Amino acid sequence: MKKIYHLSTCDTCKRILNELNPSSDFTLQDIKVEAVTPEQLEGMKSLVGDYESLFSKRARLYKERDLKNQQLTENDYRDLILEHYTFLKRPVILYDNQIFIGNSKKVVEAANTAING
Repeated sequence: MKKIYHLSTCDTCKRILNELNPSSDFTLQDIKVEAVTPEQLEGMKSLVGDYESLFSKRARLYKERDLKNQQLTENDYRDLILEHYTFLKRPVILYDNQIFIGNSKKVVEAANTAING
């Protein structure tokens, strides 16, 4: 599978997409326009091992809801990601059976190497 979950209004996602320059066989899903489905989220989890790795603790709602002071379970992470797109760490890049999550330099470089050699 070749898919990138991103936010089209996010400058960081735009920069990373420009850097990766994915070929036309990649599917781009703007998570604000087309919400992540439970099945898609389960597929991501199966590659990474848990929902927490997919969860963005930088989301504005994370701070507003004071979630850092709560004991969140795997089900909580799952439900929050499905509830609001900002809780998904972005971008999420699926390439063959590999997953690259987030925008750290190390993750983007690894994705770029996998995709572009």
